Amino acid sequence: MELQLGNPIWLLLLIPAIIYFGWFALRNFSASSKLVKIIFFLRTAAVVLLIFALATPSLFSPVKEEQVIFLLDRSASLEGLETEMAAAVEDALSAKKEHQSVAVYTFAEDFQSLLPMTKNPQTLPAEVSVSQNSNTNIARALELASNSGDTDLATRLVILTDGNETQSSAIESLNRLQSDRLQVDIWPIEQITKNDMAISRFETPSRAFLGEAQSFTIAVDSDKEAKAKLIFSANDVDLDVQEIDVLEGQNVYSYSYPANVEGLQKYEVRLETEKDSYLENNTLFSITEVAGNPEVLVVNGGEPSPIPTLLDTENLRVTELTSTQLPSSLSAMLRYDSIIFDNVSGTAIGEQQMAIIEQAVRQFGVGFMMVGGDQSFGLGGYFKTPIERLLPVEMEVKGKHELPSLGLMIVMDRSGSMMGLKMELAKEAAARSVELLRPDDTLGVIAFDDQPWEILPTGKVDDPKKAADKILSITPGGGTEIYRSLEQAYSELEDLELQRKHIILLTDGQSSTSNDYDALIENGKDHNITLSTVSIGQDADRNLLEQLAATGNGRFYDVTDATTIPAILSRETIMMSRTYIVDEPFYPIVYDSQWNNLFANGVPQLNTYIATTAKSTASVALESEEEDPILASWNYGLGKTIAYTSGSGAWSGDFQSWSNWSDFWNQSAAELLPSFEEIPFSVVRKEQGVYSIEDPTNSSAILTVTAVDEQGNEIPLQTEPVAPGQVDVKIDTPPGLIFFSISNETGAAYKIGLTIPYGDEFKVADANISLMTTLTERTGGQLLETLDESFRDMSYTSGSIRSIQLLLLFIAMLLFFTDITLRRFGLTVPRLKQNAIKEESDSHGAIDQLIKAKKKK
Repeated sequence: MELQLGNPIWLLLLIPAIIYFGWFALRNFSASSKLVKIIFFLRTAAVVLLIFALATPSLFSPVKEEQVIFLLDRSASLEGLETEMAAAVEDALSAKKEHQSVAVYTFAEDFQSLLPMTKNPQTLPAEVSVSQNSNTNIARALELASNSGDTDLATRLVILTDGNETQSSAIESLNRLQSDRLQVDIWPIEQITKNDMAISRFETPSRAFLGEAQSFTIAVDSDKEAKAKLIFSANDVDLDVQEIDVLEGQNVYSYSYPANVEGLQKYEVRLETEKDSYLENNTLFSITEVAGNPEVLVVNGGEPSPIPTLLDTENLRVTELTSTQLPSSLSAMLRYDSIIFDNVSGTAIGEQQMAIIEQAVRQFGVGFMMVGGDQSFGLGGYFKTPIERLLPVEMEVKGKHELPSLGLMIVMDRSGSMMGLKMELAKEAAARSVELLRPDDTLGVIAFDDQPWEILPTGKVDDPKKAADKILSITPGGGTEIYRSLEQAYSELEDLELQRKHIILLTDGQSSTSNDYDALIENGKDHNITLSTVSIGQDADRNLLEQLAATGNGRFYDVTDATTIPAILSRETIMMSRTYIVDEPFYPIVYDSQWNNLFANGVPQLNTYIATTAKSTASVALESEEEDPILASWNYGLGKTIAYTSGSGAWSGDFQSWSNWSDFWNQSAAELLPSFEEIPFSVVRKEQGVYSIEDPTNSSAILTVTAVDEQGNEIPLQTEPVAPGQVDVKIDTPPGLIFFSISNETGAAYKIGLTIPYGDEFKVADANISLMTTLTERTGGQLLETLDESFRDMSYTSGSIRSIQLLLLFIAMLLFFTDITLRRFGLTVPRLKQNAIKEESDSHGAIDQLIKAKKKK
């Protein structure tokens, strides 16, 4: 047992305490009473105990046990050395002493146990799966390993690594640990010859002009001489292939290509060679903005749109695509300054493409316009989609339109094959349909596998949230049997007195039984019941489902992209529950707007439009007599969006023969173009995942930065202000292409595409001896030549430490209260009792005197 003091500096307080109490004792002790002397000793002891308590005393009980923890680096940079490292550890275990326990862990970006702490080590597993090996995080391994096992024992961490950390900082981790019991040894490992070739640099000009010769610079690093191919692509289309002879070391190549396409260009260079260790470092991207006239993308719903012929092609570049050709990456979407949907159904595009368009508008200032038609707005299934969020109108009708009574049955496949994304999207779609129904509508939901399961009994929905929660709780399981569920849906609807009765059947499989569907559907038609079907994936019986929809007077949807399922069910629900198409010629009411000059001589007659509801902050330029918006606009983030609820063809009536018809579309296209001031903010990569962003004009106080990936997902980032108009941005995302949207408080904005390069893990590098030396010297460890040295004696003695600070404080308090008690009451008999004794003795004395006097007489 050994006494230890955590903060011995507090013992210096004993000096003034000894001086004070010594002076008092010399001056007063000899003349003091017994009580004063006792109080003096009590007070002295209490003060001494308090001073010792401040020094945080503890009792140390030494033990002989020690811990040795091996940490094996299994990151990608040491791939192929796993067996060698495990064998070296197993050989070293023979040097282990009886009082030593051993544990073995592996680490890369993650941390896994290979051998738990034990005194009797077993053979190490031959194979260990490493799920995340694209980074080396020594810091995390240090912290997790140091807190494993018994934290009171002397512990030595033995790290087998090349020291090339690519995530976090081991030095900072060591500063946080600050443990005397911990010692770090390192067995340095050099990377083996990789036969690796990597593209270390790919540079294209950030901006270019149409026809200008662009200079491409590529650096290729290799640890051998070899032949290879460099493949260039522009906007995901191969541009050129170059055969190259690569020397050992770094090779720099320069090429020149004309900028023959305007707009944002995504360039990619790929490297192909034989026997290459890492494929991850064979691709890099670069972005170039080729200046030119603004480009408008017109997307049609399958039939050619008249809009491109009406636009000013001398000042605008116009591209027309079908909905199936719509780009599915952010970089491709940002090539356009504005996008116009002309009667495009939401069931033809996925929610991911909608999300990309929303990000392009909100974060990067791309304009968006939706033009009406029987496949557009609410009829297109855009309810609660990213497209509805960005438009100035809501798909829900809130005006005075005739709303037919509806009975809707959703028959949804919940078989095992629906597990995963398909099931989740189907449930979300059904729950979204609940929100579209009115209080008087009737709804029933049946989920089926090899038998029907009633999820929502057919009836009015009193509590939409509760109904949606029930739908979202459906779980997959079982086989597929369609007929009985469909039969139950028909029987639920046939006797209801409703204007519209509709069934939506959704499945990804084939029914295990074959029954007479025609008789069932024909009987349903006699009761005014219609049927639409949704076929999901390649395994569904498309022929049967298409036939059922045709017989049931409904629509058939062949789904290859599961993300379109919510739009399909929304479209079906809206078509049955609303009268969206207003087909009566009328003259729209004109309000003050940017289009006013076009209507100076009057407004033509319109034939048809899709009923919607203007959002509260939207600007309405044209309105119907029923107060439905015909032309509305608003700002959405950095972009502007327009809703034109009539059509580009016959729906527009006299507008087509109007002298300003072409001007109307050109005015709309001009409104969609970005209106913010563009400042080319400086963006510099400081290190992996860290970028410095600065306003070169010094006109910004605060910079707002958003990062978005190619799929339209917003990437979490951390911004750290450095100075006015300057921030550091930290971002953690896989290698690839991302886009920064940068804006300031003055309304200026800038977009830039950046390549997130492959991690440093995939670069061939020498062992980081400097870092390893620092770690060992800071902890009293050493760089090992053999692993047997791991089991040498440790300078730190193991043991348990028990604090006695509270005990000393408790004793000091007892002494203090004893001191108070003695000073208050003293050591003599209380005065009242003394008086009583004195009175009693006085009375006894008086009686004795009387007796004596009586005897004398």
